Amino acid sequence: MPSAINAVVAQQTETGSVPSTNISTTAETGGGSGGIYSAIISRNQPIIGVREKTFEELHKKCLEKKILYVDPDFPPNESSLFYSQKLPIKFEWKRPTEICENPRFIIGGANRTDICQGELGDCWFLAAIACLTLNEKLLCRVIPHDQTFIKNYAGIFHFQFWRYGNWVDVVIDDCLPTYNNQLVFTKSSQRNEFWSALLEKAYAKLHGSYEALKGGNTTEAMEDFTGGVTEFYEIKDAPKDIYKIMKHAKDRGSLMACSIDTIVPMQFETRMTCGLVKGHAYSVTAVEETSFKAGKIKLVRLRNPWGQVEWKGAWSDNSDEWNLIDKAEKIRLQYRIAEDGEFWMSFDDFMRYFTKLEICNLTPDTLEADKLQTWTVSVNEGRWVRGCSGGGCRNYPDTFWTNPQYRLELLEEDDDPEDNEVVCSFLVALMQKNRRKERKLGANLLTIGFAIYEVPKEMHGNKQHLQKDFFLYNASKARSKSYINMREISERFRLPPNEYVIIPSTYEPHQEGEFILRVFSEKRSLSEEVENKIEAERPSPTPTNADKDSEEEKQFRNIFQQIAGDDMEISADELRSVLNNVLKKHKDLKTEGFALESCRSMIALMDTDGSGKINFEEFRHLWDKLKSWQKIFKHYDTDHSGTINSYEMRNAVKDAGFCLNKQLYDIITMRYADKNMNIDFDSFICCFVRLEGMFRAFHAFDKDGDGIIKLNVLEWLQLTMYA
Repeated sequence: MPSAINAVVAQQTETGSVPSTNISTTAETGGGSGGIYSAIISRNQPIIGVREKTFEELHKKCLEKKILYVDPDFPPNESSLFYSQKLPIKFEWKRPTEICENPRFIIGGANRTDICQGELGDCWFLAAIACLTLNEKLLCRVIPHDQTFIKNYAGIFHFQFWRYGNWVDVVIDDCLPTYNNQLVFTKSSQRNEFWSALLEKAYAKLHGSYEALKGGNTTEAMEDFTGGVTEFYEIKDAPKDIYKIMKHAKDRGSLMACSIDTIVPMQFETRMTCGLVKGHAYSVTAVEETSFKAGKIKLVRLRNPWGQVEWKGAWSDNSDEWNLIDKAEKIRLQYRIAEDGEFWMSFDDFMRYFTKLEICNLTPDTLEADKLQTWTVSVNEGRWVRGCSGGGCRNYPDTFWTNPQYRLELLEEDDDPEDNEVVCSFLVALMQKNRRKERKLGANLLTIGFAIYEVPKEMHGNKQHLQKDFFLYNASKARSKSYINMREISERFRLPPNEYVIIPSTYEPHQEGEFILRVFSEKRSLSEEVENKIEAERPSPTPTNADKDSEEEKQFRNIFQQIAGDDMEISADELRSVLNNVLKKHKDLKTEGFALESCRSMIALMDTDGSGKINFEEFRHLWDKLKSWQKIFKHYDTDHSGTINSYEMRNAVKDAGFCLNKQLYDIITMRYADKNMNIDFDSFICCFVRLEGMFRAFHAFDKDGDGIIKLNVLEWLQLTMYA
């Protein structure tokens, strides 16, 4: 029995407004199949292995050795089935040649009637397969059709899926779980046809186990079959021309699915008296208009992945309405009476009963328009890191600005603007990565959304990260309608040509996850992550003389002489003693002092002659650096706790004269922040010492100033071991 997913559907607050958060619940479809095993399947999954050998190489090797392939990454045992519980009975893994006589990969073409759901709650996946069979070109991309149980059979098959911007080839063996010599999971209506069962196995391998496929949104699989972009409609709030949108979608090969929400979790996948099933995904296989004696009527054809249980109302298989249609029209609509899970219903009844509609566009063509349009796409991959770049939504102004930022330049207006507006049409799609794959580790879908801000003219071309103050005084120009826990959210926008910044985020701060941000535009546009430049203010040379008249100078010289001795140089141990004695006098700075390792790094920074010690002039210069960094630390340590928040480190680094990118800020957080995402004074100084030292070393090697250096292994080890 599936459990509902709690989704935060929240409006971001803007400048001068009061935070307003609405909490609602959304659910995945296909939590169960009504079978005896559905109750023990829950919500996690392992990671698949990756082999370098291709399908062709593995297939050839098996033929040469005259063996049947056994997949080492997805073996025929319980580890490939479930991860949360053990089955009360034992499944037996069998190859199709052991299950029946004369097994075939595909019989008479792969079509939607070949798909019958088994004892796994993956109707969302099967509904997407049914949609896929309607597009032969796509079907052949996902299911290479040159596979057979007859010629050169070696027990090995492969399928292709779109995975976050790339097509991946998933290789499997043909061992399938059975019970009493019957397939346990997806099967074909013909006992000796196996393409659908093998496709399901490949998709299970992609996510780590069969159990990982329990419960989901059809959009996931539709996108994995196409690389397309999904638009999601709540039918009660759908546009007035939703029928036209659906019709255009079918005409252009888009994949479509629908479902009926249920508020009560116990009602998931329960049959209604009308024959429809709540909490269950259906494929939309046709959208048509037909004439009959009473006039014209809009019809929708749906398919239940179970391969049975159909609509009982008007225009169902046995309804009297079909007597009003002439024979030619029945043939055109492919009307037939069969308990195959497929049925027609009126568009009005469809709108009355169903609550969600998912449309996966192969390209984000404007479904509202009558002509096909070509869009350009830019793809950016990123991640949210706790304490650094996971800033949460606009409700959290202290951290929102730390989220990844992507500049979007809309360069050309639409050819056919509405109401003579000068606008650019574009679509933003934000997809979180690998959450289903990481369920076994306790990961659930994050609640995600995005906001779009207009960049002021004076900041055009400046690709630097926008700071906190910008978002305090500027409202967004557009944003996702809500924050919701779906794998992908997408939305269309129309904005004037200009430069914008897109901020993808989780709803709450300090959450971690990877994402892919796709921007489709009708005309030419540019989209890229900001903060690409890495540089530092050129470090000043070590001074040869210091102001010998100041009282502080005299105190330092006295302390230094006492510790250094006759050679007037101090080691890391001695440096630690000097610095910690001085720090004791700074009562406003709460710190336990410097660790020995920090002092070793400081020695390495200032040690110009490679002696492992520093002289007084080097020490003086170091202390000047420490004083300037201490001032920055105290500026951000507003509560005088002796620590600063990790997300404040970005500005502190900038104040110290360093310009880094997001990846480096993430590394700093992971390296120097504690479990509470705080950075103490010692770690703070150690970070700046390392930055200063590594930049100085780089500039020393970069003789021609082109930003590229070449090191041999000795130089590399000398540099990194001593830094």
